Parts: sequence; C-alpha cells; structure tokens
Amino acid sequence: MVLALVVALAAGCGGSKKAGRTTTTAATASTVTASTAPAVDTKIAAEVPAAIKSKGILIVASNPHYAPNEFIGSDAKTIVGMDPDLGKALAAVMGLKAKFVSASFNSIIPSVSAGKFNLGMSSITDTRQREKNVDFVTYFKSGTMFFTNTTGGLVIQKGLADLCGHSVAVASGTTGQADATNQSAKCKSAGKSPIKIFVYPNQSAVALGVKKGRGQVGIADYPVAAYLVVKSNGQFKLTGTPYNVAPYGIAIQKGNGMAKPVLDALKVLMTNGSYKAILTRWYVLADAITNPKINGAIS
Repeated sequence: MVLALVVALAAGCGGSKKAGRTTTTAATASTVTASTAPAVDTKIAAEVPAAIKSKGILIVASNPHYAPNEFIGSDAKTIVGMDPDLGKALAAVMGLKAKFVSASFNSIIPSVSAGKFNLGMSSITDTRQREKNVDFVTYFKSGTMFFTNTTGGLVIQKGLADLCGHSVAVASGTTGQADATNQSAKCKSAGKSPIKIFVYPNQSAVALGVKKGRGQVGIADYPVAAYLVVKSNGQFKLTGTPYNVAPYGIAIQKGNGMAKPVLDALKVLMTNGSYKAILTRWYVLADAITNPKINGAIS
C-alpha cells in the first residue's frame, strides 16, 4: 500500500521565506520505482576527463541514513532515494554509470578530495568552508529543522536560542552539529547555560538518541525530519520552523575536470523534466532549484 501521509508544519511556517512550504509527504522505498535513464548527451560526455571516461563508472559516496534523500532500500543493501536517482541520471547523461557506496558522512569530503571517490552525494550543504577542500555543483536546497518526542518533547519557538540549557542530538560532521556548537558558545557569552550536545555517527542514531532521551531535540534537514516524523508512528513531532535555507552540493575533487560536465548534465535534466520527476518521486519537489552553480555557497 502506498504511503502518502501529509505532515503539517507548526503554525507560522506558511509564508515564511525560510520555511518555503507548509507540508511534505513521504514514501517507502518499496513503492518508488526508478524512471528510464536519460539519453547520453554526446557533447557533455566529451567533457568528461579521459581518466574517468575510460572506467565508465562514477563511484559516488553516500551516508545512507537520511531518508528520503539516501537510505538503504527494502533489499537491505541497495542505497536508494533522491540522491541515488539523481546521481544515476546525471551519470547517464555523461555516458557513464553511477555506483553508490556507503561511507561515514565525516569521511566523504576528505575522501572525495583525495580521489578515493569520484563524487559525494549525501545531502551535503555547500558551505564556503567545505569549498576549501572540494568543489560543489549545487542541485537542491533545504532548511534545517528540529524534531522531538511527541510526549514531553522540547518546544522550539525562537529557534537555536531555545536550546540554551537543554540537550540536542546531532549527526557528526553535519551543519546541525556546527549550529549547536556555535549556539552553545553564544549561550555562555550571554550568561546562560550551554547546550549539552550528543553527537551520533548518523541520523538513524540521532533519532534513537532522541527517542531514548539522550537529546531533548534532534536536528536534521527539513525533508529528512518530516519523513522521520511520518515514519515514526507518532513517536516524533516537528517543532519550530526551518532555518538557514541553503544549497546542497555534489562534492567533486578540486581541479579534476568533473565540475563542468556534472553542471551541464544537471542543466540537461532540468530542461528535459527528469530533475523534476526525480524530486517529485521522492516528495521533495518544494526544494528544487532553477539555477545550479559551481561553488554556490551562501555562507
């Protein structure tokens, strides 16, 4: 049976420039089927560096604990989601195939920088700090959201400032961890109690931490938090409103010649409707962008 539940955001999201929308929906991996691969664009295929073209395959690193963007499918081994579907479509346009492999989130950027992986696609926010190590092609945008236990959970009204004196669960290496760390310093500077930060290896562990009370509130990107709430059978709820809407980027080794073909392939998918179809398939069309860039960090 197709799961198509609608999660309403907290009152006040509607019309907010930061929020960008008021509802989201979620699907299970078993109900989502991939579309036909787009055709090769010979001009873009010619842009692919010879060393990569000769292998015919892109090794793409992903941390598959971030549904619906990337997670393990019903066969318990295949990485599925928005990012894998988009990555495979991009590879097809470039005359290649994409193989998604599991990696810890913290390891993706250094591994791509070192050439261990060709690309990193794992809901990675493009930031100026990260651009020092890798290049990015922006392809999506998302704000950050709070979630908590439905019963007795922390209520977020003012955003990060509400965390002073409380505990938060975050995934290692994420912008959520950086946000909580920076806010804790602000709390102390203002004479308030700092934030107790529980750092977990991935988002699945974050959710378990919140469930067990090791973190009164969890932080995740909006579509991920909303999907988690839908799948929790009433265990979790969203609280507060999304903040810091920023672009996701496909991580690419600096100077290896892949940024331009990836950007051009993405523009093809946006023109032929494949990009919209993939985001629609995973119920994240509200976070689509129209002007992808190389290194488009806004902060």
